Amino acid sequence: MTGVWGVVGAVVSVIGVIVMSAFTYQGTRVAARIAAAPTTKQVDLSVLQASVDRLEKECEELREEQTRTRRVLWSISRWALGLRDQVTGLGGTPQPPPQDAEDYYRTGV
Repeated sequence: MTGVWGVVGAVVSVIGVIVMSAFTYQGTRVAARIAAAPTTKQVDLSVLQASVDRLEKECEELREEQTRTRRVLWSISRWALGLRDQVTGLGGTPQPPPQDAEDYYRTGV
């Protein structure tokens, strides 16, 4: 009878080891997911920050380009008006400007 109890004890021990291994495996996976979550959030945040920095730089470059374009447009419009005045001063009739240029001269926009 003692031999039967020994076999039963051995079987129970093996089953216990298997069950504990399954719980340990599952617990390890959960712990790994929990540990990886802040890293994932940090990566997401760094990608977002890099995107924001890139967009800010592009926005600044576009503002500078817009300012340069406005300066050139203003210079060209002053030059064209000077040419118009020169033609008129010499007794000629200048060609009328295109409608969008006329609107710009009138409104400045």
